[in-house]
Amino acid sequence: MSNSTYIIDDNLLVSGGKRFLNYIIDIVFILVTIFVLAIIFSIFANIFAWQGFLFWMGNMTDLDGQLVFIGTSIFYYLFFEGLFGRSVAKFITGTTVVGEDGVKPDFVTILKRTFCRLIPFDALSFLGSRGWHDSISDTYVVNKKALDEEVKTFHELNLLGVSETI
Repeated sequence: MSNSTYIIDDNLLVSGGKRFLNYIIDIVFILVTIFVLAIIFSIFANIFAWQGFLFWMGNMTDLDGQLVFIGTSIFYYLFFEGLFGRSVAKFITGTTVVGEDGVKPDFVTILKRTFCRLIPFDALSFLGSRGWHDSISDTYVVNKKALDEEVKTFHELNLLGVSETI
């Protein structure tokens, strides 16, 4: 069998417009997650009479709100991209995160990618190029269906001429 390794082809990379759409959809889902968690925590705080927690939730500062958003974002991306290689937005748009070899990145790479999202203006960096959280973590966002077809073709072509042993 051949020792060739598949390498991502640039024609699979997702456009800046689709990346921006992924960003907007993910932000909406992060905000929905925060809203749902706030309701759940409020219910528990009322049941168990956590008055201090209820006071804090009702009087959050801008810094508190930003920290909650950052923490939820980190959890969101680690959970979805760590388990599935795709965030909710990537499921909706048919895209996925992969390494240079076309395979879902390991958890350490996803962790690096997630924390790179905290770099100021990272969300805008992909409009001119691959984006900082992609280039720093050596990941790519590609069309999942096209990737699956290309990887299948690559492996089939590698098997041509290889004799079958029983």
